[in-house]
Amino acid sequence: MSDELKRGLEGVLVAESDLSYVDGEVGKLVYRGHDIEDLARGASYEEVLYLLWYGSLPTREELDAFAAELAAEREVDDDVLETVRTLADAGERPMAALRTAVSMLSAYEPEPDADPEDLDATLRKGRRITAKIPTVLAAFERARQGEDPIAPDPDLSHAANFLYMLTGSEPDAVSAETFDMALTLHADHGLNASTFTAIVIGSTMADIYSGVTGGIGALSGSLHGGANQDVMEVLYEIDASDKDPVEWVKDAREDGRRIPGFGHRVYAVKDPRAKILEEKLRDLSESSGDTKWLDYTTAIEGYLTDQGLLEKGIAPNVDFYSGSVYDSLGIPVDMYTPIFAMSRVGGWIAHVVEYQEDNRLIRPRARYTGPEDATFVPIDER
Repeated sequence: MSDELKRGLEGVLVAESDLSYVDGEVGKLVYRGHDIEDLARGASYEEVLYLLWYGSLPTREELDAFAAELAAEREVDDDVLETVRTLADAGERPMAALRTAVSMLSAYEPEPDADPEDLDATLRKGRRITAKIPTVLAAFERARQGEDPIAPDPDLSHAANFLYMLTGSEPDAVSAETFDMALTLHADHGLNASTFTAIVIGSTMADIYSGVTGGIGALSGSLHGGANQDVMEVLYEIDASDKDPVEWVKDAREDGRRIPGFGHRVYAVKDPRAKILEEKLRDLSESSGDTKWLDYTTAIEGYLTDQGLLEKGIAPNVDFYSGSVYDSLGIPVDMYTPIFAMSRVGGWIAHVVEYQEDNRLIRPRARYTGPEDATFVPIDER
């Protein structure tokens, strides 16, 4: 057994997967062999969930049945909604509130005693979790605004229904399509930190509620899921200053500040998801007539590209444009990471089920660097 230390498990192969593949050198992302651009432009989030969970894109009949089953699970028990209101009143952070609510959902699971080795039951539970997360998040945000929750509309898509429950108004076609596309783009991305966390939990044969709750906890960290919020806060800071975006970024870099939304652990070129979201930001800007965030982000990207960051493998990632897209949809900035979870839950569930099909408990080692041969002294003599 090799004693070579791989901090952060970088470059270590721990599993095989049919789910997603990232080629960071050329900027390519595929789900089960399908290029992310084809899926984002041509498939709904529900189709992508079906692909990840069942292995192939659905027929029209299969999609209609699957979407109806998903929509039928959107209702959340009143006790959970009351807890969500309590958390909102207490000023809890959205990701922490989501973590608590998802864990609580297991108390109302209709198949509580299903064997964790029954993967069909796990997928049914996963479908319920996926369907209810948008309801929880919309109810939390409305509670923070002193508003009652809005019941889900089974006639709306997964994406459109969330925007409806959040705002009280059915979204226009451009907004619904853009948000659906954003969910597809964030649905899976290999063994990232939150997905690996969910798999580790799943490898113990814990239930899927535990795996998803752990995934939410991992995603909440600023080094993983919080970068889109960081990008938006920088844009707000630029907007409040008396500087244009390029001048602001130049001064920030001279002060040693890192510009969020640039660089990725895997991609050495522009994230393919960022390219698609940039296009959707352009569509939203044209639809609303407000091009401010588009102007800011494209100016910043152009300047940093001219400074040679691309040659160093530091390029825009998905977070660089997703924050602007969400802001254009009227979504509060601290809800960006919970929305990430709302999408990525599909990938977490798919990976847990895939790993459990040929399960092996994940149990790495650490190199011991502590003292040796320490002398024990009884407490009365210390």
